[in-house]
Amino acid sequence: MRTSARVIVTKDNKLLIMKRSKFGDKFYALVGGGVDPGETPEQALYREVAEEACITITNHRLVIVEDAGPMYGLQYIYLADYVSGEPALAADSEEAHSNAGGQNLYEPMWIPIKDLAEADVRPKELKQLLIRGLAGDFPDEPIELTIPA
Repeated sequence: MRTSARVIVTKDNKLLIMKRSKFGDKFYALVGGGVDPGETPEQALYREVAEEACITITNHRLVIVEDAGPMYGLQYIYLADYVSGEPALAADSEEAHSNAGGQNLYEPMWIPIKDLAEADVRPKELKQLLIRGLAGDFPDEPIELTIPA
């Protein structure tokens, strides 16, 4: 089963998000990606944030464990503090290479947290947890989320 690490990070009442256009299907997703062999989810988190957003984070805390089914696997979602940088794809990232093809596009950006309810953030079950968590506090223990197939 595939394992991924994703991040929830905010700055100035904005959420870091990946705007996607996947063969014309437009939506938003959290920044992050697959855990490589020999890598921990925490190591993958920092690597993926550097590759996909060119920002620096610190103080990560696991807040959601999402079972996204056989296609997307287990997603470890961390809340982290913003340190520095502005969203951009690293030039040598898989996402930057994908953008060059023009069909499967990635654009890291900040969106106002107040706009989250209207944004097409996927999966929708995760979106609801994000809205609640960002409005208050995420619980001390990670939330377990199962996405129906």
